[in-house]
Amino acid sequence: MSVEKQLGQIKQAIDKARDMRYRAEAKLEELENQKNRLLVELEELGVKPEELDQEIEKLEKEIEVSLRETWELIPKELIEDE
Repeated sequence: MSVEKQLGQIKQAIDKARDMRYRAEAKLEELENQKNRLLVELEELGVKPEELDQEIEKLEKEIEVSLRETWELIPKELIEDE
């Protein structure tokens, strides 16, 4: 393989690596912005990031209770047996 061809391949590889780096930096910036927006949303909701799992659990329990209460209000004859 000629020196010129090898240098051309090296240049291509460097250009490709540079392009991948720019894309990765852009993606990182996008993810950091998304993270910051989510943190702001959590703050507006009064939820700390470290309490997120407990908050999700609490909301799931509230949904379960609400569903149960809703089912109890529906007359049994309107509910089809599966």
